[in-house]
Amino acid sequence: MSNISSFAHLVGSIPLKSSEEVFCSVCDALGRHIKRLPDGETGERTNWIFYQRQMLADQPAMEVDQSIPKFVFKQWDGKVIREVQLLKLKDDVDTDNLIFPIGYAHHAADSYADFARLQNAGSIPPDVKFQVSLPTPFATGYNYISPNARGLFLEVYEKSMAVDVEKILTAVPHDKLAIQWDVCQEVLIFENYFPDRSADYKREVFDQLARVGAMVPTDVELGYHICYGSPGDDHVVKPKDFGVSVEIANGIIENATRTVNFLHIPGTYGQPDEAFYAPLGVLNLPGDCELYLGLLFHDDEDGDRQRIAVARKIIPEFGVSTVCGWGRANPERVPSLLNSHAQAFKAG
Repeated sequence: MSNISSFAHLVGSIPLKSSEEVFCSVCDALGRHIKRLPDGETGERTNWIFYQRQMLADQPAMEVDQSIPKFVFKQWDGKVIREVQLLKLKDDVDTDNLIFPIGYAHHAADSYADFARLQNAGSIPPDVKFQVSLPTPFATGYNYISPNARGLFLEVYEKSMAVDVEKILTAVPHDKLAIQWDVCQEVLIFENYFPDRSADYKREVFDQLARVGAMVPTDVELGYHICYGSPGDDHVVKPKDFGVSVEIANGIIENATRTVNFLHIPGTYGQPDEAFYAPLGVLNLPGDCELYLGLLFHDDEDGDRQRIAVARKIIPEFGVSTVCGWGRANPERVPSLLNSHAQAFKAG
């Protein structure tokens, strides 16, 4: 198979109507340039993990923490994305026997049925794997849970996520499956976005990322998408360079208890100078870990080529991607974004 520079990575969300439409649209445009194919996170997952907040609000074990104000979720330029009442476990809950109905396994099973049917029909190349993109427990824990009660909640939610992963592993043949963990709130913690960052935050982040990675058996591909968010079709925090992403990527590899098959690291829009890319020089990935860099943007082919060319001065071999999923973008952009990926293989 061609080297990794001939491949694109799709983070997860694509604003189309169904998994079948996602599978067919992507394969028509990029079929020979992809190794993994997500279902687009359509329906209730369109706004990423917001449906987890709704699920938790409906749980008898949860309640609003009335002792603190709403969490104001802002992006880098101060624009308020939303204000959210933070939740907590009720004081009398038996957490030993509590499992939240996470729900990702249900979507994975339904989408894989479409994937298998289309792959058997020849619409999806035979060597492409079905990609399930999952949020880490920190995502829900930091976005929607009161800091007064986050620790115990994270224990319960991580246990619940492990149950959901097991269901995915039962529903999808292992040789057809890739699981990607979305690492966003961890990036924001590193960027000091949340006001209650622990003094030992790096160890807490890397331990959690190792634990969720260990949920995936070695006969299933494992990847991580490092993310600066896109709730308003923009960064939550605008990275000053690749430094934080590279530090997290290196930490994932150093702490993982199994092989990491692929990593996605986001760049930023515009034309940052070469200093922005310099931290890529200390990225320390094993030779069997595929690297994808998020350097592609809507309707910016010249910029895409320039970003790719600068990055290749430091790292010659990598696949291409956008910085994040497309779920919060205008659906009319999808054909252009797919074309941007196809055109990128002509760069450099």
